This record gives sequence, structure tokens and C-alpha cells, in this order.
Amino acid sequence: MGFKMGIVGLPNVGKSTLFNALTRTAAAQAANFPFCTIEPNVGEVSVPDHRLEKLATIGKSAQILPARMSFVDIAGLVKGASQGEGLGNQFLANIRETDAIAYVLRCFEDPNVIHVSNRVDPIADAEVVETELMLADLESLEKRRAGVEKKAKGNDKDAKLTLELIDRSLAVLREGRSARFVKRDAEEEKAFQELQLLTSKPALYVCNVDEGSAATGNALSKKVEEYAKANDAGVVVISAEIESQLAQLPDEEQAEYLSSLGLDQAGLDRLIRAAYDLLGLQTYFTVGPKETRAWTIHKGDRAPRPPVSSTPTSNAASSAPKPSASMIS
Repeated sequence: MGFKMGIVGLPNVGKSTLFNALTRTAAAQAANFPFCTIEPNVGEVSVPDHRLEKLATIGKSAQILPARMSFVDIAGLVKGASQGEGLGNQFLANIRETDAIAYVLRCFEDPNVIHVSNRVDPIADAEVVETELMLADLESLEKRRAGVEKKAKGNDKDAKLTLELIDRSLAVLREGRSARFVKRDAEEEKAFQELQLLTSKPALYVCNVDEGSAATGNALSKKVEEYAKANDAGVVVISAEIESQLAQLPDEEQAEYLSSLGLDQAGLDRLIRAAYDLLGLQTYFTVGPKETRAWTIHKGDRAPRPPVSSTPTSNAASSAPKPSASMIS
């Protein structure tokens, strides 16, 4: 099992179209009206890696097992969602279960595709979604604080640490900044992660552009790139329409199609690479007669540590192999 990325954004920005294309399924309904996604759709994909076949040939492996990544298509949020507007905040729990958040932002003009706010402004869209997540984090911390403070007054060491992190996080959120800007040291990281703050998750802005801008981006995606730098986030430019068309082509025709558009990689490849960089992940391989397998790990992990998994099991450590091949970023 690999990592899990939540796909969020306002209605009609191309979330479900992108999800369908990336996972090559029709699991997510794509329609030109708000809230066409109600239940979160989950799709698992293989992480593309051309090195696997070469290693399998060398090792004369019977099968190839690529690393895996899950995408979660979460319903479109609107301004006021944390207060019950639109579909409300019932989907926030789905975001909490992800390792990172991909904000899909509309960076294309098309009068035939309605926008919930009747304007195309990816920065404003990002701010709406992030504000709702920050409001949800504020509510969560404020509800939790009283109980933690009571324990801290009883000289509970862990509660004192948690209370300090809660107050630090509240201060940052009240300034209108995401919780990933909360300063903490390595010793505090575990307690901080246990707060399960939505805006503490690594963020990746996905600029959904028109076909003609897929290779170079456009004026709107350039603004998002500047915004991402200021908000400690990653960014990738993708055309959901191109990815949708690509998903319908046989594998042998995809490279030619991408080349005709000035692209050397599919959007899935670029999105996964951006996610790996964002989360500090890398791949190592185990090779043998039985199988060639790719494993996703954090950079710096030692062999006894289990591979990255969104749903760790009790025997994860025992099932993780000792690396019989070199680390690959």
C-alpha cells in the first residue's frame, strides 16, 4: 500500500474529471453542476516506473509489483461549508485520513462550464477552500482545549505538551495561516500530528489548464505558482481534458499523443513525482526470481522501518523486506 492523496476544490473545477482520468475509471461522476460528487470516490493506481521491467528482466522475476498510490475524490467545498453551507463539513473526516491534499484549481476559461462564483480566479478558489479547512481546524482545537487544559493542570506531562501545541496552532490559524506554519521541533512532531489538523497536511496545488497550456502553463497557473511558494506548497500543471483523452488510448499510442502536445510525461507521472517530492518519499526495489517489487519509503528511513502505508497493520513491520537493492529517489 502506498500513500493516500485527497483531491479537494470548489465544485466544477475538474476534480472528478481528473480523478477519473488518473485512475482510468468512471467511478466519479463528472457533471456540469455543483455537488455532483457526494460520497468520496477512492481509486488506487500503480506508480509508473520504467525501471521495474528492466530490473525484472535482470532478476528473471515471475511478476512485477509496482508501488501503489490512492486518490480520494472529495466533494466540492463552498464558502461557508464549515458552517453547514453546501454539503456542510461532513466530508472533512475523509480529508483527515489522507497523507496530503491536492487542491485542484481551475486555470482555464470556458463559458460552457459554470463556476460556483461566476468567475475564474484560482487564487480566490484556493483561499475559499483553505479558509474552510482552517475554520474546521479552529473549531476542532477550541472544542478540545478545555479537556486538555484540565489534564495539564493535573500535571499530566503529555497534556501540557498538547496544550502548548494547541495554543500555538490556534494563534497561527487566527492569523489566517494554515497549521503547517506552526513552529515545532522534532520532539513535538508526533504530538502535533495527533491533533489531526487538516491544514497541517502537505499541500499540492494542481492547476487544471486548457489543452493548449498543458506544456507551458498560462497566466493563471503562473499566479498559482507564486501563491504556492508563499504558502509552503507544491504545484503541478495538468490538463484534466488531456488526461481524460489519454486514459482512453491504448498504452502504445499514449507516448505519440503526448509528444504531439509537447509533453514527455502523462499528468499522473508528474503529479506523483510532485507528491513524492512534497512528502519526502522515495522508492527502493527488491528483486528476485519470485518478484520485482517497488516500495515507497520516506527519505532517510532505515531498513527495519515499514514502508509507507495509509492503513498500517499490526504485522507491517514484519512484512517489510530488508532492502536487497539500492535506494532510489
